[in-house]
Amino acid sequence: MNPDLDRLQPYPFERLAALIAGVEPPSGSDRILLSIGEPKHTPPALIAEAMSAHLQGLSIYPNTRGLPELRAAIAHWLTRRFDLPAGDMDPERQVLPVNGTREALFSFAQAVVDPGPDPLVLMPNPCYQIYEGAALLAGAQPYYLPCTEENRFIPDFDSVAADIWRRCQLLYICSPGNPTGAVIRQATLQRLIAMAEAYDFIIAADECYSELYFDEAAPPAGLLQAAAAMGYRDYRRCAVFHSLSKRSSVPGLRSGFVAGDARIIERYFRYRTYHGCAMPLHHQYASIAAWGDERHVVTNRRAYREKFDAVLAILDGLLPVSRPDGGFYLWPSTPIEDTEFARGLFAEENLIVLPGRYLSREVNGVNPGARRLRLALVPPLNECVEAAQRLRRYVDSL
Repeated sequence: MNPDLDRLQPYPFERLAALIAGVEPPSGSDRILLSIGEPKHTPPALIAEAMSAHLQGLSIYPNTRGLPELRAAIAHWLTRRFDLPAGDMDPERQVLPVNGTREALFSFAQAVVDPGPDPLVLMPNPCYQIYEGAALLAGAQPYYLPCTEENRFIPDFDSVAADIWRRCQLLYICSPGNPTGAVIRQATLQRLIAMAEAYDFIIAADECYSELYFDEAAPPAGLLQAAAAMGYRDYRRCAVFHSLSKRSSVPGLRSGFVAGDARIIERYFRYRTYHGCAMPLHHQYASIAAWGDERHVVTNRRAYREKFDAVLAILDGLLPVSRPDGGFYLWPSTPIEDTEFARGLFAEENLIVLPGRYLSREVNGVNPGARRLRLALVPPLNECVEAAQRLRRYVDSL
């Protein structure tokens, strides 16, 4: 067996299951889960209609590059959404469909990391644990960049030493961030692109929450947008990852894409031909329909805004918490240890939340997720309101 498998830490939800094992919550209330970021909004009918209309594709092996129509729809969406120069995003050379960002973010490291020269893969801390596992199984060492409140939950990239950047082969970023919801500004993205040029590394931008934000007039900037604005119209060293899971509330569709530097995409495509991960044809047609429609995305954002407004009004003055820049998570502080808080909340209120330390790693004796919770506002509005009321009741009882 690959010895690096022993370096993988248990997934956060395994640790959560162990934490609450044996606890018997009150029987008089329904269980509410705010622990997992699984969207529960009703998907638009056009996605299911497109899928069901192309079920004949079940008898055909799909192509790894995906349908030309899908790649064209993605390139068009990227150009429109991130204000890219017309014709810059070549659907033939710069776009690859993937089965959700999770598998792509993981496999990308296997394709781009050279395990020979003591490589580092830099990543935010806390973060999506896939980044860490991808680095370890690619033969690299993860290097954690703490995201603290003092720096608006953005890694302090300027404090990273030159010798660390020299060993960096891959930098994962996530904006809006999971779990903090922090958005990396375009100027910071441009500094990262300049450092990638100077130190010869690749940037993998996880932008799967990019369509969940609060101000319709100010969507978060993206990595390709930052590159184009600074004249890097070949998008060199840049790869962005997008998904329909959050944007269109279809996590079960397992549909996303990677796009950017044509040289990187071509090499990654070769890897994927062996990886055996082509998207089923009926999923591709459903994806074409989804990327081509923005009305349901606006409706989706409106529903999340309503939930944030309601929940934050209930939690006001209760826990240190603020509205994030984007995403659908809250990241409040807790008055006691986050694991103790989560276990007690389940025991008293039948409400499941995720301790922040399970999403973070201790660096120099500090875990930036300690005494924090990740609350995923994915259930319907009434359940989110009920969850906030239970949370207030529990904190009042401490």
